[in-house]
Amino acid sequence: QVQLVESGGGLVRTGGSLRLSCAASGSFFSIDPMGWYRQAPGKQREFVADITAAGNTNSAMSVKGRFTISRDNHKNTVYLQMNSLKPEDTAVYYCHAQTKSSYESGLDDYWGQGTQVTVSS
Repeated sequence: QVQLVESGGGLVRTGGSLRLSCAASGSFFSIDPMGWYRQAPGKQREFVADITAAGNTNSAMSVKGRFTISRDNHKNTVYLQMNSLKPEDTAVYYCHAQTKSSYESGLDDYWGQGTQVTVSS
């Protein structure tokens, strides 16, 4: 079992910045990739960014140039640095991780509880 604990959400004005963090705990052989999704009211949950243990990243076009994802493998923590925030970034942000309990095992998916990000105009 793996737990993902998120922090860093809050209320900011347009153009402001926030840094989200998500720390994984529990038992796992590997945790790869780790990433972030978001869900605004009345909309589907959408992909934001993810990062592999090797450091390869992917991000949605809507956040490229503004958001940066990173991870600390030793701390089992993923971060999302959000700059130049816009009202359309307002959403609940969810941490996601894919794990293996052993080398031979299949993949397991875990989600954090979500953290609210609100950008006011």
